[in-house]
Amino acid sequence: MPSAPIIVKKKAAHTGHHGGAWKVAYADFVTAMMALFIVLWLLNSNKPVQEAVGGYFRDPSGTGKKMGTTQVGAGEVIPVKKENMADLKELLQKRIESIIDLEKLRKNIEMTITAEGLRIELLESDKGTFFDLGSANLKPSGQEILALLATQLGQVPNHLSIEGHTDAKPYGRKGNYSNWELSADRANAARRLMQQSGLRTDQVAQVRGFADQRLRFPKEPLEATNRRVSIIVQYLAGEGPSDTPESKEGENLNKNKNEETHEAQPEAKIPASKN
Repeated sequence: MPSAPIIVKKKAAHTGHHGGAWKVAYADFVTAMMALFIVLWLLNSNKPVQEAVGGYFRDPSGTGKKMGTTQVGAGEVIPVKKENMADLKELLQKRIESIIDLEKLRKNIEMTITAEGLRIELLESDKGTFFDLGSANLKPSGQEILALLATQLGQVPNHLSIEGHTDAKPYGRKGNYSNWELSADRANAARRLMQQSGLRTDQVAQVRGFADQRLRFPKEPLEATNRRVSIIVQYLAGEGPSDTPESKEGENLNKNKNEETHEAQPEAKIPASKN
C-alpha cells in the first residue's frame, strides 16, 4: 500500500517585539477626549464657574482667585464688587511688592477698605516722597506708582475719586495760593498722569481738594503723612453705604475707633516743614 504523505508544519518566524508607539497614540487620544469633556462641561456651566476657571489659567498663582478679578492684559473688564474688593487690594499690593524700585515706598502706601470703597493713600514724608515740597510737580517715584495703579485700575469699570490733602501749616508763598489750591492741584496732577497711563477718560468721577480739613492725625497737624493723595475705587452703584441711622452710627464708631488708635500712639515732636 502507498505510504501516507508526510506533512511538515513550519512555524512562522516572529517579526520581532511590537513597539510602544500605540501607547503614546492611545494616551493622546484619552487626553483629547478628556479635554473635549472639560470644554463641553464648561459650555454648560454658569458664568461664575467659567470666570473662575478662566481666572485660574490666566493667573495660576492665585492672585485673581475670585471670579478672575481684574487681570492685566486679559482684555476683560470685570466689575470689582463689594464682596471681592479685598481681592483687588491683594492684587495691587502684590504688584507693588513685585517692583524692587518701590521697596522703600511701601511704608508710604496704605490701602484700606472703607465705606466708600478701596482707599489707596500715597503718604508724603518730611522731605517729600511723591511730590516736590510745596508743589504739585510729581517726583519720579510718584509718576511710577500712579502709572502702575492706573494700569491695574483701568481694567475695572468702577469709578474713582481722587483727593488731595495737606498738613495744617499755612502755605508759605505769598498771594492767593493756599493749601486749598495745593491739595486740589495735587489731586488733579495725579488724575492727569493716571488718565495718560491707563485710566479711561470717564473713569474719574470726582477730584477733590480738602486742604487740612481731614487730617490723618488731628492731634499732630504738622505730621508729614497728613500730606497725601488718596485714590478711592468706588463700589458699584447700589453697593455703597446707605444713609440709614444704623449705617451712619457704624461709620461714627469706626471713626472713633480710628481716633482712639491715633491717640494711643506715642507723642512725637514733628518739626515744621513745607507742604
